[in-house]
Amino acid sequence: MTSTIAGGVDCDLHPAVPHLTSLLPYLNDYWCDQVTTRGMTDLVSQSYPLHSPISARADWRPAQGKPGSRLEDVQHQALEPFKVAFGICNPLYGVQMVFSEDMADAFCRALNDWLAKEWLDKDARLRGSIVIPVQSIEKSVAEIERCAADKRFVQVLMLVMGDMPLGKRHYWPIYAAAERLGLPIGVHAGSAYHNPPTSVGWGSYHIEDYVGQAQAFQNQLTSLIVEGVFARHPNLKMVMLESGFTWLPPYLWRLHKFWRGIRMETPWVDRAPLDIVRSNIRFSLQPIDAPPDPAILHRLFDHMQSDELLLFSTDYPHWQFDGNEALPEGLSSNIVHKIMIDNPFATYGRLKEPPEEATRETTP
Repeated sequence: MTSTIAGGVDCDLHPAVPHLTSLLPYLNDYWCDQVTTRGMTDLVSQSYPLHSPISARADWRPAQGKPGSRLEDVQHQALEPFKVAFGICNPLYGVQMVFSEDMADAFCRALNDWLAKEWLDKDARLRGSIVIPVQSIEKSVAEIERCAADKRFVQVLMLVMGDMPLGKRHYWPIYAAAERLGLPIGVHAGSAYHNPPTSVGWGSYHIEDYVGQAQAFQNQLTSLIVEGVFARHPNLKMVMLESGFTWLPPYLWRLHKFWRGIRMETPWVDRAPLDIVRSNIRFSLQPIDAPPDPAILHRLFDHMQSDELLLFSTDYPHWQFDGNEALPEGLSSNIVHKIMIDNPFATYGRLKEPPEEATRETTP
């Protein structure tokens, strides 16, 4: 077992919204009325079925309610056992799935205000990701700017499976705002389910969706690179959350081969894909999609050709490892320090800044 060290950063915690009614105090009168009169109950994404074994470790499931919905559980089960200095909250709630731009905007605002009030205000170790209504670029930029005034928000959160490839110029204003404000973009596993979660259509079982997530990350990474996002925004960092990483070396070999062969099509990609990944892309540790043999994992690290790509995460409360062994066996103390401390602090610049008193106006 490789032990964690104190002072690290857990880059992927999932506080759960207990129920849609939990957001009512953060919605204005119009949207409160819409929720109640329509009889809206909850916004649960099928990317993480509540009762699936991998959605929560057995001993992390509360007797009642959703896993990860109580602050004290997150403190006792994640923050304290792994001795982290900071935990970055990535709320996976279905506010991005609705089709209405106005509803998505209202729900995202409420979710971000709920996160600040119910979580960040109550534990100084917690930091937040800004959930944005990607249905509207204008509203997304406005929400980033609104929440960014609170230094405890350290990232912008998007889903890997949305309505179109993430490299499209449609999304560039979001990236410009994030880069300007020093916020990485976190691209998390999951889908808005506006399109099939596989490239060949709709499957029948959750395992097809789950396995297909890695392919979605590969597609999005290709789009981001070849569309020129990082030529346009060279200081923008993107963090692939729950993407896995063992697919990266063969994927980059293939992408590099074809980039060299047909690079005249995309002259703005003036750096090799591997160089772009090294400078602009990071990957969360869990879930580790590798065999348990430490020798094989170390060989994969060698093929990645960098010790700066991985960021420590537990993926709490999802269950991706045995007991509290979030770190794979056989890691050197130097690599553990890089993954848990050096790499996250280099990626999330706001973690180095003292959080100023929030100046955002919460929704009445």
